[in-house]
Amino acid sequence: MPDNVNPDAMRLDVLAIAAHPDDVEITCGGTLIKLAQMGRAVGVLDLTAGEMGTLGDENDRWQEASDAAKAMGLAWRGQLGLPDSAIQNDQTSRLKLARMIRDTMPELVILPHWEQRHPDHVACSQLGYDACFLAGLKKLDIEGDPHRPRKIIYASYFRNTDSSFLVDISDQFDAKCDAVRAYKSQFGNVVTAKQIFQPGIDIYELMQHRAAVLGQMANVRYAEAFTIKEPILIDDPQNMPVRSV
Repeated sequence: MPDNVNPDAMRLDVLAIAAHPDDVEITCGGTLIKLAQMGRAVGVLDLTAGEMGTLGDENDRWQEASDAAKAMGLAWRGQLGLPDSAIQNDQTSRLKLARMIRDTMPELVILPHWEQRHPDHVACSQLGYDACFLAGLKKLDIEGDPHRPRKIIYASYFRNTDSSFLVDISDQFDAKCDAVRAYKSQFGNVVTAKQIFQPGIDIYELMQHRAAVLGQMANVRYAEAFTIKEPILIDDPQNMPVRSV
């Protein structure tokens, strides 16, 4: 693990949990950058090192994750050490993740949406929720003070369409792309940039198209989408942003 990817947990405001390095950059990187620019202590926990990826190896991807963390202005980045392409929502993994949640004590946790193509992403979504719950149990037999995040939101990928709200990332979109470019083994040239998702589609074109479509819905240039499982409480409906007609 590179020296500038801090292996020691710290107190965070926001923790994004993902299955692999580069997941958060693509799905919610703009929002993480925006929150960091607002002065929040933002961290990322990758459950695996991405060692099963076709391109690059474990060492490459950790250095790239370190570079991406710098580009996003993260306060902390860690890795849980679960096996790539074999993440399981079992009690051992739940307790390991719950310990990290106690160590970082985030108020907001961002998880991948539960509707996913990759089984690791599906497992990460449920594992993350369960660990957040367990971390708050006083009698749970792990180290650290009980802590349960106040809010969990789910970052949209490319399959789900049930977004609850959008975040304007117009001013952060270029920095988001810079963070993705840090993964040179995956997206470092025209050939590799078109191999990871849909064959023949450039990852940067895909991100721009997705962000622009979401942005158009809210009358901004670029946006990222999130889903929540509970209602949104509004104090003043008259001042809700985004016009209806």
